[in-house]
Amino acid sequence: MTTRKIRIGIIGAGLIGKDHLEKYEQIEDAEVVALCDTNETQLKKMAEQFGVPHTYTDFRELLQRDDLDAVDVCVHNNLHAPITIAALEAGKHVYCEKPIAGSYADGKAMLDAAERYGKKLHVQLAFIYQIETMATKMLIEEGKLGKLYHARSTGHRRRGRPFVDGYATKEFNRKATASGGALFDMGVYRISQLLYLMDLPKVKTITGKTYQEVAMDEKRREISGFDVEELGVGFVRFEGGLTLDIIEAWAIHLNGFEGSSIVGNVGGVRLPGHTSQGKTPFSYHTQVADMDMDATFDLGYANYRWHELRDNTDAYDSSQKHWIAALQGRVELLPTAEIALQTILVSEGIYLSDRLEREVTAEEVIEASVSSAIKL
Repeated sequence: MTTRKIRIGIIGAGLIGKDHLEKYEQIEDAEVVALCDTNETQLKKMAEQFGVPHTYTDFRELLQRDDLDAVDVCVHNNLHAPITIAALEAGKHVYCEKPIAGSYADGKAMLDAAERYGKKLHVQLAFIYQIETMATKMLIEEGKLGKLYHARSTGHRRRGRPFVDGYATKEFNRKATASGGALFDMGVYRISQLLYLMDLPKVKTITGKTYQEVAMDEKRREISGFDVEELGVGFVRFEGGLTLDIIEAWAIHLNGFEGSSIVGNVGGVRLPGHTSQGKTPFSYHTQVADMDMDATFDLGYANYRWHELRDNTDAYDSSQKHWIAALQGRVELLPTAEIALQTILVSEGIYLSDRLEREVTAEEVIEASVSSAIKL
């Protein structure tokens, strides 16, 4: 175990790269020493803003550095696999932005490369580190939900499509760079959160449908080449009897959804609903003395107490903090790459089911998956 600073190189200085730089600034044991982007103006701006001493316009040159503990990949989805695999081959541990890649095939290639080169691969799945997720995990482990049997993944934006509704860049809306829309961009957070809480059950079958129906600015539609879904819905069967239903909206003519949920035969949990209409609360539901009970918790004080009384609690405060702690050897890395791979299996299964207009098996999805990686 080491408590020395972890030296990081970041590939991608755009919107996501800036977010990662901001988060590393808050971690005393993290030091970003190199930054890469093909946009020299943006690269210079970010390097100056965050005090990064070394810059590159070719990621291969950054990977040649022998003083980096890890590389952080913050580029568009279909660039995740080629850059991550190159970094692993160069002997670097890799932290990759969500989703793991643009296809299951590419994500699997990334996991295989991490195993082949003996390096850590971590994927940004931020909802796993929410205090509500940790509280739910404790309730499950202490039997307060009983036998789990169903979960629901809900994500809502009234009109929050990237670029066409005013936020982010047009690359989010193109299969050529992003592979998917609402499911890949935001659904990944909630689906992965529930897969983690269910202890990563094995997928059996998937059925689903995607939509692009809500009116959008026609000029921006044309500029962006918008060809991904704004709404995805699905239903997943797992081995052992667990099920999961999904609705993820970038745009829909409804007010905010209730938050995601997970239920067992003893109790259930409603997770916060992060919607454009506000945040719904975390709650626990059970029966006591033949009476139905709905309960809330003082998570703020619980979180304070856990940090004061338990070891390495800070290692689970965020995805970045967990990554740094794992590289220092303070904690074991959570299986985020495996969870992210199963998450993309579910999303890609919804796309395949939509095309075939029927339920599909996990094996069919894996067999049909092809690389969407951009050749470099």
